[in-house]
Amino acid sequence: MRAWLDFLLYDWLRVESLGERARFSDHGRETFDAVLDLAERLAADKFAPFNRLADTQEPHFDGERVHLPQPTVDAARAYAASGLLAASQPVEVGGMQLPCTVEMAANAFFSKASVAMSGYAMLTSGNAGLLMAHGTPRQREVFARPEFAGRWFGTMCLSEPQAGSSLSDVATRAVPDGPAFQDDPLGPRYRLTGHKMWISGGEHEITENIVHLVLAKVPGADGALVPGTRGISLFIVPKWMVGADGRLTGERNDVTLAGLNHKLGYRGTTNTLLNFGEGRFRPGGSAGAIGWRVGAEGEGLKAMFHMMNEARIGVGLGAVMLGMAGYEASLAYARDRPQGRPATAAGKDARTPQVPIIRHADVKRMLLAQKSLCEGGLALALHCARLVDEQHTAVAEAAEEASLLLEMLTPIAKSWPSEWCLEANSLAIQVLGGYGYTRDFPVEQYWRDNRLNMIHEGTHGIQGLDLLGRKVTMQGGRGLQALCRRIEATVEAARLQAGLVDQADAVARALQALVAATRAAWSTGEPEAALANATPYLQAFGHVVVAWIWLDVALALEPALQAESGAARRLKLQGHLAAARYFHRYELPRVSAWLKVVAERDDTCLRLDEAAF
Repeated sequence: MRAWLDFLLYDWLRVESLGERARFSDHGRETFDAVLDLAERLAADKFAPFNRLADTQEPHFDGERVHLPQPTVDAARAYAASGLLAASQPVEVGGMQLPCTVEMAANAFFSKASVAMSGYAMLTSGNAGLLMAHGTPRQREVFARPEFAGRWFGTMCLSEPQAGSSLSDVATRAVPDGPAFQDDPLGPRYRLTGHKMWISGGEHEITENIVHLVLAKVPGADGALVPGTRGISLFIVPKWMVGADGRLTGERNDVTLAGLNHKLGYRGTTNTLLNFGEGRFRPGGSAGAIGWRVGAEGEGLKAMFHMMNEARIGVGLGAVMLGMAGYEASLAYARDRPQGRPATAAGKDARTPQVPIIRHADVKRMLLAQKSLCEGGLALALHCARLVDEQHTAVAEAAEEASLLLEMLTPIAKSWPSEWCLEANSLAIQVLGGYGYTRDFPVEQYWRDNRLNMIHEGTHGIQGLDLLGRKVTMQGGRGLQALCRRIEATVEAARLQAGLVDQADAVARALQALVAATRAAWSTGEPEAALANATPYLQAFGHVVVAWIWLDVALALEPALQAESGAARRLKLQGHLAAARYFHRYELPRVSAWLKVVAERDDTCLRLDEAAF
């Protein structure tokens, strides 16, 4: 994997050029490689050896404490000690001031080694990053800095038992905390009551404190909650109370663990139901958990989406790396497992030795499919990270376009890997046959862990509605137009290389079909009809984007292959080109079927009476 990661970073994305920008001027390939080396070594030493242990000895609650295997605690603390929590943050807050692209590449090693064990740190980094963007200077100093230092970890608390993904129906209440409301140095102070469900990292004793970021509604003068998302605000609610000087007071906030959720996968990360204001702990004697508002009242969802959008790219990367782990495991098995004989005249003789299963065409198909999906998915995730760097450090016009593209691609960066790298995990199990279903091999755990990513940070249905219902229509379609220009430029460049003409033409046809289906879906202006097939649209859009990504990567692979003289390295480059060709020939044709129901505004699902089920 490291060779492919290096190729994407240095040959395709050219991250070294970021060192020419003021924010990254202290860095070059030497420091980027050092960070990647550190991450690779730490993941191999502290995370990978204990991935199965974290799965089989999942967290348990004895009524007082949550217990985790010691290697999980050790791994999380080692990650914190490495400084990687603040990898892309400014030096002033203890950060390394690295490009987001390099930070994401480093985190790929941890997701591959143990996506569940690394979850605590990833959540914390996103939590603190939100506070850096939307918190007050005092909130950043008191809460974000200890998180970046690894002394405290963080969560995000959105979902509720009765609401799930429907944030309009959030019922957690936040009322001003009496006379202290406006005068607290940490910001406007409230008392929160309510319940939050599916909170990853919601309780543990890895760190001395846990900083919860909680969505809640402030009642109006009549005591009623404002309907919809307009009434949602965001609050910092620590597990242990904190003074204005940033020191722990020793007083427990009124946040109670109601229980742990026991999941199909991701078992190494605690997943919790939290009660706020239950009354077990009452700071100051009054009911409710103490929370300090972040940003303006009623604008909590806007701030929370800062963390959610970063988390969506992170979920996609985690899905990619679980797929990659499965691919590598099934590849090693296929090389070693003898079974069957070639489909040749000589192969019909049962007295001839069996061959490794990697020599069978159908096993090669399953391996190449995994390679194509996972290597393409990694390129997609790193491309999105590169857009983050452009958004923050490029000149104004380029930064604006990067922001538009990132808006368009975020639903794809989350949803496409979580569906198709899960498919790669399924193929890995198939390569191993019966052994793939046993705990003697890791591929079944990779599948179980990855299955959660289709739900993390918004289901496929939600991502599809966001893409077709909002992203492609925003600003009069400017984001879609910008993406089309990028794809068309890659197509034209690829048509100049004889070996890529057919693939370029296939991408061009798929893009034309996507644009036509987008127009057809909205041709009547009826949202219900347009959005009835938003998920097939999401699938088609994702495949077109990844086909473009592969074509763009192939443009960098061709000259690298021509310049390479080493036989082993040439074979590796040819393998990557074969993965690109596989995607364009085997995967891209799926797009036409998905887009057909979108363009026709097929109402099979929409109009079926529920009683018919």
